[in-house]
Amino acid sequence: MTRRTDAHPVLDRPDVRAPLFSTWRVGTPERQRLTVDAIARTWERRPWPADGLLGYHVYTGHDGSTLLHHSQWTSEQAFDGFVKVHRQERVDEIDTAVPGIERVGLDRYRRYRSGTRENGTAPVPGCVVIVDIEFESPDPGRQRAWVDAVFEALESDPEQHPGGISAHFHLSTDGTRVLNYAEWQSAQAHIEALAAPGEGIGSATAAWRRVQNWPGLKSSTVARYDHALGLVPR
Repeated sequence: MTRRTDAHPVLDRPDVRAPLFSTWRVGTPERQRLTVDAIARTWERRPWPADGLLGYHVYTGHDGSTLLHHSQWTSEQAFDGFVKVHRQERVDEIDTAVPGIERVGLDRYRRYRSGTRENGTAPVPGCVVIVDIEFESPDPGRQRAWVDAVFEALESDPEQHPGGISAHFHLSTDGTRVLNYAEWQSAQAHIEALAAPGEGIGSATAAWRRVQNWPGLKSSTVARYDHALGLVPR
């Protein structure tokens, strides 16, 4: 069966070999709430659909319009099997409850590196920040090198903001994107970190300038979310 949980997902669990992320646009905060409720009803009234699905989490965007979806799979084959058998009936029921949802797209990733503050027990995240990096063309080596450069910049940063909890870097399987799923103590802590000297998170150091001006870097977007729904097998 399907069980609801308030717990955030564990991003670095080793049995997750196919993390998927997608975004829906629903338009308003009220429709965000209605859509989350519809997802919960649709899933809770059905058996858990696949052994290969370890967890499914939904987040409401602070823009008042978007929903982020994160599902943790043991393999892409397990996800493809779910799509063939179980996905459409769930989509249809949700669309009946909340017509007009725009599904922006779904991307397949592999987690590459994670970093967590070494300060004892990590607090429950008050905010999830998604940083989406796009490069001009596919290049798996460039994906990894850019993430490695971010870790070098973090390790040498003299003024790391204390509100950051963790960062989990994922590489898209098509070689064009990097997604950082970052956990923060609060949205305000992230806002304050962005307002500090420098461009974005990080001090005005040469290491951070190298990250921000990486060859082939096409775009970088940042969005804040609240964890709204977790679904796991019983």
